[in-house]
Amino acid sequence: MERLRREIEPREAGLDPKTLARLDEYLARQVDDGRLPGYLLSLARHGRVAHLTTYGMRDRKTQLPVETDTLWRIYSMTKPVTSVAALILIEEGRLSLTDPVSRYLPEFAEPRVYESGEGADTRTRPAGQPILVRHLMTHTSGLTFGFYYNHPVDALYRDAGLENSVRPGADLPRTCREYASLPLQFEPGSQWNYSVSTNVLGRIIEVVSGQALDEFFAERIFGPLGMTDAGFQVSPEQAVRLAELYGEQEDGSIAPVPGLPLRRRPRFLSGSGGMVATARDFHRFTEFLRRRGELDGVRLLTPETIDTMTTNQLPGGADIHSYGSPFHRQPGNVGVGFGLGVSVVIDPDVTEGPSSLGTFGWTGAATTTFWVDPRRDLTVQFMTQVRRRSSSSLYRDLKRLVHEAVVDSTATSR
Repeated sequence: MERLRREIEPREAGLDPKTLARLDEYLARQVDDGRLPGYLLSLARHGRVAHLTTYGMRDRKTQLPVETDTLWRIYSMTKPVTSVAALILIEEGRLSLTDPVSRYLPEFAEPRVYESGEGADTRTRPAGQPILVRHLMTHTSGLTFGFYYNHPVDALYRDAGLENSVRPGADLPRTCREYASLPLQFEPGSQWNYSVSTNVLGRIIEVVSGQALDEFFAERIFGPLGMTDAGFQVSPEQAVRLAELYGEQEDGSIAPVPGLPLRRRPRFLSGSGGMVATARDFHRFTEFLRRRGELDGVRLLTPETIDTMTTNQLPGGADIHSYGSPFHRQPGNVGVGFGLGVSVVIDPDVTEGPSSLGTFGWTGAATTTFWVDPRRDLTVQFMTQVRRRSSSSLYRDLKRLVHEAVVDSTATSR
């Protein structure tokens, strides 16, 4: 078993040790004040890890510390992996961004769009165009999440037992049929709404490849990239390294909460949020993205495909704030567009915190995050395990301090 290790001194990588110390102190306070159980942070410049910090506990009850080989539930950081899987099939000519979803999943052949009303009084109309694979990858499909509580269609998802994206005991094929039976919030391609779209994309990958999603990931992504611990379940040997999942309480403290059923292969293989991984695993994935589709001599995608994935795909160059459904019109989405499975900074002058043009990445429900800054040749990952009830300044402060730590912003060639 290999662990993530620091490979270069911060100064050699153009990082300021004093600012990094402030960053570590800030994150340690989150643990000491009871807002996080523990965390791992890594920064790499030009492909070499220059800062690696662990602090706190992966399990507070047993007092087991966070270590560099700790396994984390990465939730929605699974989505970029699913996008890479789909792009592999696209490069092979077996799938296209412009394919109707119904070509592979006939249940989506006649989507209907919400017009008015609630519950049994909901009125819908036929969609004016089909849902395309592109719409799934850009979250412009019209699908939603049941836990939003922001739109009558969200309530229909809850009424169907889909508040947590899947009915207990259901598998991926059945769940996608249930999604298809519900109305869309809006006409496909007309708005941005973060949703169950990536679960549907995962099912398309299964249909096109003839493999279960976990098998495709293992054979076509994890194996080639050397992501030795990544997957949808943990073995008995791995289980001791799995971080306990916590939830934020009303008073701001944290307490253990039920997590994904990882001790056995799940019936529902969620391309939207089902993965676990170590920091080394995800570092290798971010390096693969930074290097535009290649790692250690293994190429999975062409540079042009990665460039498309990490370029804003919202119509007219719009950002999430302006193109998003009302729930997503928030300050944190100003100046940030969306590619094929990742967010993309398109106007750093107006983003909520300091950033670089073209920076891309995503976050997970347990307060994990990663980003790749091509202009600074920088990759960052932050791992912890807290499902929050409310917004937090942690991401913004983390990005600000990382941005300030880069004193030599010259990127080398990838």
